Amino acid sequence: MTQPTLFIPHGGGPCFFMDPADPDRPHSDPMWHPMQDYLAGLIASLPERPRAILLVSGHWEEAAFTVHSGERPALHFDYYGFPPHTYELRWDAPGAPDLARRTAQLLQAAGFETGDDATRGWDHGVFIPMKVALPDADIPLAQLSLRHDLDPAAHIAAGRALAPLRDEGVLIVGSGMSFHNLRVRGPQAIAPSTAWDYALTAAVVDPDPQQRAARVAAWHHLPHARFAHPREEHLLPLMVALGAGGDDPASCDHRSSVMGWTVSGYRFG
Repeated sequence: MTQPTLFIPHGGGPCFFMDPADPDRPHSDPMWHPMQDYLAGLIASLPERPRAILLVSGHWEEAAFTVHSGERPALHFDYYGFPPHTYELRWDAPGAPDLARRTAQLLQAAGFETGDDATRGWDHGVFIPMKVALPDADIPLAQLSLRHDLDPAAHIAAGRALAPLRDEGVLIVGSGMSFHNLRVRGPQAIAPSTAWDYALTAAVVDPDPQQRAARVAAWHHLPHARFAHPREEHLLPLMVALGAGGDDPASCDHRSSVMGWTVSGYRFG
């Protein structure tokens, strides 16, 4: 059965795990609860349980698309200034070396140079949302980097090259944030972030797949684009998910508000 592809919000730092006293909902700020609930329901929403996950995080960039081929990756705590317990979190899912090799083969066949990394730890764009979605850490996962030129068309094309994985039981996930401007929070962010979100969503759900890809690749022409993304690394995982989604219908899978930002997640297929 063909898996959909997803672009998910991964929150802010260890946002879902700030209160160790509450194991069921360990963040004390209710603004994060809708996003947490969305992530917690992801696996149940799929047509069948995936055999593996290929995840592209907005927190890993390399000169060439690079796959993580490690068997038991450690965690890379790439956030700062949070409570000590958040640097002791665990998410012990196995790596997926076979999927990493298959990913590299598909990208190379499409003309992309690829790299391999077996030692880098999983960044918080991986383990924070996956710890919510897969608390038992029982599905193998391979991580794919962004390419640091952040070329939208190249990332969409890479996603298209990876589309065959969907028929091989692999869930392709782009992990980022549809809005990511850490310098602007609170009431002043509400109106522009909402206008940006609705414009982005209109482009993502365009029923014509070619127009959809063209509109999202030209994201910087949408209203408030550079307000939403002063630098677009948190948006580029969407391009991979969109490309892998092919001609399948797209939908807005989640929308919530955090820190004055309107934030969305998307599903293809």
